Amino acid sequence: MTPIDGYPILTTAAMRAAEETCGDAAMLMERAGAAIATAVGRLAGGSAILILCGPGNNGGDGYVAARLLAAAGHAVRVAADGEPRSALAIIARRGWPGPVESLDTALPAPILVDALFGTGLTGPLADRTAAALHRLADAATLRIAIDLPSGVATDDGAVPTMPPRFDLTLALAAPKPAHVLQPAARLAGRVRVLDIGVAVTGDAHVLAHPALPDPGPDSHKYSRGMVAVVGGDMAGAAELASLAAMRAGAGYVLYLGEGQGAPHALVRRRWSPDALDDPRIGAVVVGPGLGRGDGAGARLATAIGSGHKLVIDGDALRLLDVDAPRTAATILTPHAGEFAHLFGKLSGSKIDATRMAARRADAVIVHKGPDTVIAAPDGRVTVSAGASDWLSAAGTGDVLAGAAGAMLAAGLPPFEAAGAAVWLHRAAAAVCGRSFIADDLAAALSRVR
Repeated sequence: MTPIDGYPILTTAAMRAAEETCGDAAMLMERAGAAIATAVGRLAGGSAILILCGPGNNGGDGYVAARLLAAAGHAVRVAADGEPRSALAIIARRGWPGPVESLDTALPAPILVDALFGTGLTGPLADRTAAALHRLADAATLRIAIDLPSGVATDDGAVPTMPPRFDLTLALAAPKPAHVLQPAARLAGRVRVLDIGVAVTGDAHVLAHPALPDPGPDSHKYSRGMVAVVGGDMAGAAELASLAAMRAGAGYVLYLGEGQGAPHALVRRRWSPDALDDPRIGAVVVGPGLGRGDGAGARLATAIGSGHKLVIDGDALRLLDVDAPRTAATILTPHAGEFAHLFGKLSGSKIDATRMAARRADAVIVHKGPDTVIAAPDGRVTVSAGASDWLSAAGTGDVLAGAAGAMLAAGLPPFEAAGAAVWLHRAAAAVCGRSFIADDLAAALSRVR
């Protein structure tokens, strides 16, 4: 079992195509069942195991795992939701030497393994199936899903039928969109990948620890990156972005707006039309606290016209003409409402929609939320999974914008800069723990690397 960070994210169709390159499908099911048996056996210890098998290949994997667990001396039972229907599941069922109980009447066990429905579920579960799954899960002390919790949709993270919350999901070969997209992701618990001998590639990945820029012995404040933050109606938001840029590693942060105070290392100047005429500026952050009045549009236009790399957030996203050309590399950081304002309702999953938006805008899009999706115009995508729910507080988006500005100014390409900022943001939230505010989050950026 390995964590999913850095793994390609495969849709149903992509997973089936990858499996077809393996040749012998029966041997692939045997490998999957063996990997499941090994993982479940290690976690179960001496506790009794109940494996729920569905009619398709996910159920077939469960039958193989049950046979191997029993052969290894574990106390394992099988309950099925009807007879197997796929050819491979029928063969796997014949290989299981024990009885098969009815899902409706099966007694619970401390270890529950859900192999009812995995990749490719297209509709809701039958009411009786869902009721039995919840009944058995409620009585278990450890709940393990094979590939996906039964009831979630693989490719968009939707939940046609609400399953129980699982403690662990064992993803076969690669994570799927439902492992990282909400609301399905929260039901999967910890997700770990089982190697079943399938080569997987793709242009969407789970966000991994980035290569973060660090200063060297010859570094100075400008080589580490100069960030200019454009202020506006709400000084506090722009100051949060400025503080975040400093704590994320920028060597010089220039705040262009009203207000005085700590930190004293922040350079403050009043806004003027020529405020960005400094070639040493490595990135401009515009939007946090900008407002939407007459002067706000002019400040945004000046930032875009400056030729500096851009992070556009907050109010600036409401003023932006997303189809207008820009000369510099740009990161846009919309939350769901701002995304809908910019691009309307796009089809497909959040991954699909963000990828389409990035192509249209010719910019890197950080589509924020409990499942943050980062897309580049060339189609690359990373998805950040497992962020703290405590990030749902005012000002945390301003902190992310400042961190992105620091990463851009330090020289990271826009897609990598966005990923690094999202990773730092998530890691800082983990350091903060519970009930933190955006000021705490910005300060914690300097404590993660």
